[in-house]
Order: sequence, then C-alpha cells, then structure tokens
Amino acid sequence: METGATVAKLVIITGMSGAGKTIAVQSLEDLGFFCVDNLPPVLIPKFAELIEQSNGKIGKVALVIDLRGREFFTALSESLAYIKDHYTISCEILFLDATDEVLVQRYKESRRRHPLAPEGLPLEGIRNERRLLEDLKGSASQVIDTSILKPVHLKERIITHFTNQEQNSLSINVTSFGFKYGIPIDADLIYDVRFLPNPHYVEHLRPNTGQNPDVYEYVMKWPETQQFLTKLLDMLQFLIPLYRKEGKSQVVVGIGCTGGKHRSVAIAEYLGRMLGSSDTERVRVSHRDSDRDKH
Repeated sequence: METGATVAKLVIITGMSGAGKTIAVQSLEDLGFFCVDNLPPVLIPKFAELIEQSNGKIGKVALVIDLRGREFFTALSESLAYIKDHYTISCEILFLDATDEVLVQRYKESRRRHPLAPEGLPLEGIRNERRLLEDLKGSASQVIDTSILKPVHLKERIITHFTNQEQNSLSINVTSFGFKYGIPIDADLIYDVRFLPNPHYVEHLRPNTGQNPDVYEYVMKWPETQQFLTKLLDMLQFLIPLYRKEGKSQVVVGIGCTGGKHRSVAIAEYLGRMLGSSDTERVRVSHRDSDRDKH
C-alpha cells in the first residue's frame, strides 16, 4: 500500500441470533460499507486480499458471520490472525447480544426456529449458541446489548460509533441501571452506588428520578457522595486515555443502584457533564431502568 494511503477497514458483525445483525449491516451500508452476509470465515483472508488489491476502491467492508456457517466458525480466529500478520487492513469485531428472555420473545414473535435447536425449544438453542460464542464475545472490539433497544436506536448507536472512529474520537456511554433488573451485558466498567443514602425512602422524592433537581441535590449532598465522585473521576481520567491508546473507540460505564431510578441516574448525569467537557471524547448518557415502574 502506498505511503499515506487510508488503511482499509474490515468489520466483522457477529453475535447472538436474533440480536440485531440485520439492522447492523443495514446501518453500515448507509455509512458506505460494502457488506457481505454469511461469508464463511475460511474465505475472509481471500476477501482481505481482494480488498488490498483494489487500490483503495474498496475501503470499508462489513462481513456478517454467524452460526448459519457453524461448520466454518472455528476458523474465524485463525483467519483474523492471518489478516493481522499479512495485511495492513484494520479489523474490528462488532458483537450484538441480548438477554435470553428477550431472544426467546423475539423468536416467539417471529415464529422462527433457532438454528441450533431446529426441533427443540428456542431457549435450548440460545444457551448452546451463547456457550459457542463466549470466547468470540471476549475478543470483540464493541459489544452492544440490544435487549431494550428499538431498531432505530440500535442504528443510531452503530452510526455514532463508526462516525466517531473516522473522527478519531472516543465515545463514552454512561448508563444508569437497576441491579434488580440485571447488569448491562455490554458494559466495560460497572460501579455500584447502593451504598449511598436512598431517596426512595423520602416520600416526596420517591416518584421522581435522579434527573429531578430535588432528587439530584439529595444524592449529591452527602460527604460520601462527594468523596466517591472524586475517586471515580480520578480513576476514569486515568483509564480513558489508556482505552484510547489501545485503539478502543467506545467505553461503556455502568452506574447501578437497586432500582435504577434515583442514585444511579443522578451519578450518571453528573459524570456525563464532567466527562463531556473534553474535546477528545463524545459522551452519551442514558438511563436504562429509570421509567420501569411507570409500566
């Protein structure tokens, strides 16, 4: 490749069946990626060779790899290692996931059979697939939990992620959650704030979330809150440049309390404002469970 030329990008889209790979590949098509669905992993090195020989005509490629090609699936890690050793192409694995309960519901709604349980229950196939994909998920560049994401929001997440990459900035997603609803499966860092005084036990504060000024002030007024935030910001300001140095384009920070309505929401809002003051990071704050009790 010529000096100064743009490095070609190869994105492997994979993950749990029913977690949103179709939406992901459509999103990347909208960003100008050349997309191929269900390519056997053993053919990835040959495809990489074609990319390099295109002299820049094919600069962004996305390949969907899933268990429809499971007889070749074990070759994926070897193929990616071969590309790293022989080509200048930048590779990234985008892994889409969702909880077992959500995946079962999606299969029921679509009346599809799971590829690993054609004659059995969807949950059996989902659990088998999760075991097979465990190592691959651990090596993914980005994991997105689509359990509560509508298709339009998943598309927005993917477009934002890859747009930030082109702009060489780091995306920080701060999300509040309730431990009683489960830990976010796509979080890189998890912090538990259940040790803080709980506004739930203050009657006039209970109906509101941590975005309400009175609730926010209640959470912030305690000395232990201020001490915790000082230590937490110090840690994040130490870690974030190291994540960027390692080539990560996104970091997901989970802040959890019991129900995900008061303490975690207030802390997430605070972190969003403090971390969002940098020009080199893009910060997005979301609250997974703050409205759960309304339903």
